[in-house]
Amino acid sequence: MANVKVYSFENKEVGELELADKVFKAPVNRHLMWEAVNHFLAVRRDGTASTKVRSEVAGSGAKMWKQKGTGRARVGDGQTPKWRGGGTVHGPKPRSYAYPFPKKKRRGAIRSALSLKLNEGSLKIIDSFGLESHKTRHFIEQLNNLGLNKKVLLVGTRDDSNLVAASRNIPSVKFTPSLSINIHDLLKYDNVLISEAAVKEIQEVLSK
Repeated sequence: MANVKVYSFENKEVGELELADKVFKAPVNRHLMWEAVNHFLAVRRDGTASTKVRSEVAGSGAKMWKQKGTGRARVGDGQTPKWRGGGTVHGPKPRSYAYPFPKKKRRGAIRSALSLKLNEGSLKIIDSFGLESHKTRHFIEQLNNLGLNKKVLLVGTRDDSNLVAASRNIPSVKFTPSLSINIHDLLKYDNVLISEAAVKEIQEVLSK
């Protein structure tokens, strides 16, 4: 078990928190994180690209000119792929790019990402996100107090309603509930700010 410092929004040390080694001191498996990010993006992919085959394009199915006597090459209708405006051969159709990914690997990747952030010093634990105001301006001031002026991922609980309202207008900041944390966000954002309550929820799930 490792002890880490817990800070307030004024960037003052207010205590320590014991972290589970299985979650925050796990071996950093970069290949596993790469696999998990690929799966996350594949699931989110729209897959709406669509082309028309010869039976779907507009136009008559009649033969364009008679078979013999014109001196031209023999042809069928104008919907074949060789004509401009004709159908497409083997083109994309709407489909899902999702594929199965084991829960054990997904959780292992999140453990690796949390451990990596802690090792790099880009993970900070705050005592509470109990904001008195939902005003974005006030929240930006508090982030500046913490020295967090890059992209920040806020990990809290579902009770942090003021935090959701205060942070959603800041392009470089994203809030996510602890039980919805994902590998893509953990690696995308430069800094991770987690509340003490969220740490306990994460450890409860990832220690299994």
